[in-house]
Amino acid sequence: MALYCLSMLEMALVLAADDDAYEDVAIKFFEHFTLIAEAINDRGLWDEADGFYYDRIRRTSDGQAWPVRVRAMTGLIPLCAVAVGAPDVTSRLSEFTARIAEFLEARPEYRAAVQPARDGRGATMLAIVGEDRLPRILERLADESEFLSPHGLRSLSAIYRDHPFEFWGSGQVAATVDYEPAESTIPLFGGNSNWRGPVWFPVNYLVIAALERFALHYGDELAVEFPRGSGRRLTLREITTELAERLVRIFLEGPDGLRPVFGGLDRFQRDPAWRDALLFHEYFHGDDGAGLGASHQTGWTGLVADMIVRLSNARAAA
Repeated sequence: MALYCLSMLEMALVLAADDDAYEDVAIKFFEHFTLIAEAINDRGLWDEADGFYYDRIRRTSDGQAWPVRVRAMTGLIPLCAVAVGAPDVTSRLSEFTARIAEFLEARPEYRAAVQPARDGRGATMLAIVGEDRLPRILERLADESEFLSPHGLRSLSAIYRDHPFEFWGSGQVAATVDYEPAESTIPLFGGNSNWRGPVWFPVNYLVIAALERFALHYGDELAVEFPRGSGRRLTLREITTELAERLVRIFLEGPDGLRPVFGGLDRFQRDPAWRDALLFHEYFHGDDGAGLGASHQTGWTGLVADMIVRLSNARAAA
């Protein structure tokens, strides 16, 4: 919902350039975003000890709540709610600028979601995840024993492969979550959908787009070890390129001449009549990149085309 508010805010600012009535709309969505950001950050979803966002379960009888400390894609989603302002746009919108300043003056508790330009450079950023939390989340994202696979970001940390998470209730195990890199092993949701390990293109795409926006704000000042433990430090922009390369690699021939997307399907791997007939699967094996689920999910896996364009532009600019 925070991401939705920022998207609507950006569209309203574009429209306000020709019709100042949209300044009011932009202000509304700015206020909604700050309210959501404050609720997420200050009401228990952030875990300071682990440096990650967790869901919470609330008991309706007495309102007592517990964090569900499962490191899943849901903990990376707060990264996606980020927007970077263009000074040349907002400076022309006098009512928007004045009313935002008045709002933050009256409600200083919502200032944390607004991060001014750094040392007069860059642009103002709206984000749920601040400078103190971003590197901590990126540590998990960049860890190959957790989210980072050779083919993108897993939907669940691989740390649960050998150590399933157990949620206790009333003195006993109420539920378990284990890492399942391929098809679901339980009949939940019909048994044909899996968010417990595979790589999904749409959320990978959102995370990459968010990191590109963070890069506009931080420039090359913020760098993290990527992959974790490698000793190699990359800027945010370099990380987006690395993630895009891993996603595109799903469809490329490796040193062995095989494409990860085809997995163990020998006909697709070796038959000249089939080996170049690429399929756009619904999701991909969290370890080896093999295509899973529906085989013609171009609605979101087709985003690989945009990844290829991004990589081409990045190389041209290097």
